[in-house]
Amino acid sequence: MLSKVAERLYWTARYLERVENTARLVSVYDSLLFDLPHDLDISWYNLVTLNSLESLFEERYRNRDERNVVKFLLADDTNPSSMLSALKMVRENVRTTRDMLPLECWEMVNEFYIFAANHINQGINRRERHEFLNQIVKCCQQVNGLIKGTMSRDAAWQFMRLGRNLERADMVTRLLDAGAAAQIQGEAETQMRISQVVWGNVLRSSSAELNYRRAMRSAVREIDVAFFLLKDPYFPRGLNFCLSQMLSAVAALPNSGNAKKSLDEALAFEFDLDDSKRLGGEFREYLNQQQLYLIELHQGFNETWFSAVQRGAE
Repeated sequence: MLSKVAERLYWTARYLERVENTARLVSVYDSLLFDLPHDLDISWYNLVTLNSLESLFEERYRNRDERNVVKFLLADDTNPSSMLSALKMVRENVRTTRDMLPLECWEMVNEFYIFAANHINQGINRRERHEFLNQIVKCCQQVNGLIKGTMSRDAAWQFMRLGRNLERADMVTRLLDAGAAAQIQGEAETQMRISQVVWGNVLRSSSAELNYRRAMRSAVREIDVAFFLLKDPYFPRGLNFCLSQMLSAVAALPNSGNAKKSLDEALAFEFDLDDSKRLGGEFREYLNQQQLYLIELHQGFNETWFSAVQRGAE
């Protein structure tokens, strides 16, 4: 397999996951702001911070209001991580690797992109936002279902596994960081315990609520939510599961020694989730370190299997 083909497959999976994650984030954050006390000063701009896009946003917009943030995250073509920009890259990468993917994949992705581009204003405007974003998530799941159900488990599949699980791992660390930050800020400003509201929405953003209750058999508690999303070995959007999936994928690829070593280090790096402690600054520092590990992993994949010049925007 050519390195440029492997890289495009890797980025196809990453971008497709990014599309779904962005749709989930905007939808769940919309609900979170309705659930929190009205006097709590938590703004839409937190989503820009969550995705580390502050400088890019400031170049384009003066006001940090809901409409500008949602437009920036969903539709702005100057933002390479916006939902529509990511979906455009999915379409382009699938178009140029059609012989490596199921026959129906190109047609499905092309129709998906046309639908999203034609109806993007429904996502920006509040009235039909949830309906539109739910449809985006369903379309992502349809494409992933087609790929998972019909694609041979060869090298092409392994590169897609790497991309999908790296993007998921990155997102779950960002969601946990956002939850910890919202709880710290919210409880400082209102003197109220808002833990259940915040962490319940963190679970919903990953469609994890039912699985959490089955695995933990408890009400929503910050320590338990963190444990589940970090360490549960079976939940497919959890950090430990994603790292394990990447480890399994690199084991099936050549020249994987350095990647295996990096993944072993990431799996061994854990945070002591003590019931007697709140999830504060130390926890956020741990999550930041995990994000740095993921950046190093991506750079290692690029050096080992892809060309020296990246063809996909991070």
